[in-house]
Amino acid sequence: MLAQIGVIPDRVSAADIDETPRAAELPRLHAIRLAAEKAARVAEPGCFTLAADTVVGVGRRILGKAASEADARACLKLLSGRRHHVFTAVTLIAPDGGASHRLSDSQVVFARLTPGQIDAYVATGEWAGKAGGYAIQGRAAAFVRALHGSYSGVVGLPLFETAQLLTGRGYFSARADTALC
Repeated sequence: MLAQIGVIPDRVSAADIDETPRAAELPRLHAIRLAAEKAARVAEPGCFTLAADTVVGVGRRILGKAASEADARACLKLLSGRRHHVFTAVTLIAPDGGASHRLSDSQVVFARLTPGQIDAYVATGEWAGKAGGYAIQGRAAAFVRALHGSYSGVVGLPLFETAQLLTGRGYFSARADTALC
């Protein structure tokens, strides 16, 4: 996705953090905390470090990454015929150690899903590891009645917010000399 805005990372590192929500943590704050923790975990001195996390929220409830078919079915049943929020937080740590954050809040409205539609979607396997048990960039696009906000944010990286962070921290003018890690 970064290539769409002219950014090719020098390195991609997995940030192994505990993604368990804290007691009474709201979906918006959960996304912000996870993006910040991921960035801090993999940050390297002298590098631009970019991290993001996507959380699906229904009211105060956080729908995590579906780990099983049962998880995916439960998520899709809950989302069926409802509006939900997709929060994607982005954190950028600049070479000087300063951190900047942005949050994309998109509202997605699902059509009412039949048991057959849920079964067919679960059979695709697209839900695996996806927040809320679906991938809008795949077959779940057929379930979306309306989207208010950032399509790329729902996919997992809000490109407008990311470009704004990189511009604000001088990445585009410094990238010949500084890596994006």
